[in-house]
Amino acid sequence: MPVLDTDGMFGQADIFPEQVQEAFRGSATIKGLPRREDIQNVVVIGMGGSGISGDVLQAIASPLLPVPVTVVKGYECPNFVDEASLVFAVSCSGATEETVEAATDAALAGAKMVVIAGGGELVRLAEAWGAPCIGVPPVPWPRVAFGAMSVPLLVVLWRMGLLPGADLWVERAVEQLKRRRDEFVAAGSSSEAAEVARRIGASVPVVHGGGPLGYVAGLRWKAQVNENAKRLAFSATQPELCHNEVCGWAEASKQVSSGMCLVSLRHDSEHPQVGRRFDIVADIVRPWVSDVIEVRAQGDGELAQLFDLTYFGDYVSLWLAADAGIDPGPIDVLMWMKKRLGGARDV
Repeated sequence: MPVLDTDGMFGQADIFPEQVQEAFRGSATIKGLPRREDIQNVVVIGMGGSGISGDVLQAIASPLLPVPVTVVKGYECPNFVDEASLVFAVSCSGATEETVEAATDAALAGAKMVVIAGGGELVRLAEAWGAPCIGVPPVPWPRVAFGAMSVPLLVVLWRMGLLPGADLWVERAVEQLKRRRDEFVAAGSSSEAAEVARRIGASVPVVHGGGPLGYVAGLRWKAQVNENAKRLAFSATQPELCHNEVCGWAEASKQVSSGMCLVSLRHDSEHPQVGRRFDIVADIVRPWVSDVIEVRAQGDGELAQLFDLTYFGDYVSLWLAADAGIDPGPIDVLMWMKKRLGGARDV
């Protein structure tokens, strides 16, 4: 049976490794970056499929950076932003109203600005500010440009000397993404991702990840299921969920069990106790859900494993859509909301 896919979302997933590769090449020669000695904090401003780039940076780089990273998903620029701040304004369209407003306030506060956008108001502002601007290739929807918007942040900090080794991280991530892509494309509807989609079936996936890396992977899985499969999905993070969500599974889950499944995203950087928590939570949840599914990251290094998990989720969401006869591209409710609000936003 032909797959309904008017925007070629499967094809976009297939070329994601090359997108990551090109994002590195395209941002590795950027000029006009500030000196590392002049930066005391890093802020990433963005929404939706663009804003998750800040979450990637925070998860991968924060443990190694000598300065803190703050992610802003809204209209407000943090009050601490000043001349010692490096602020990334990320918007696939370049016209996301929250990002434009917060970035403008950051520039007025004297921050060192770097813009990552595919056009629009942010590109015009970057020219006015004299700020470096990294382009985003044309894509049908911002969520498809995940690599094009995430990788430049790492590369900029690497170029500034704040994040040594980031070039090798990206190289290893591309290698793993190509391996995973080749497996999935060759297997088609028999791939591991398609099988996970069938196991999820009509249930609502609750995605658990461990630590900062697992948090971002779960966030991406949730958003991709929401937007590609037009389905409810939820995500939570270990060990935090063991201090709240697990209480709901112990009792209230008896009322909703038949319509939910648990997806556990595992990676090599988990704290040993987090691994034990996954096992314990699975035992608690198993009687009340349709299935408990575990997906393990592959690849050399944290960036490779993070991208591997998110890439796996991209294909799962596409197969969920295909199995349900849903077109994964169009997101009518978000476009309707955009018109109601009267502004341009990334979705």
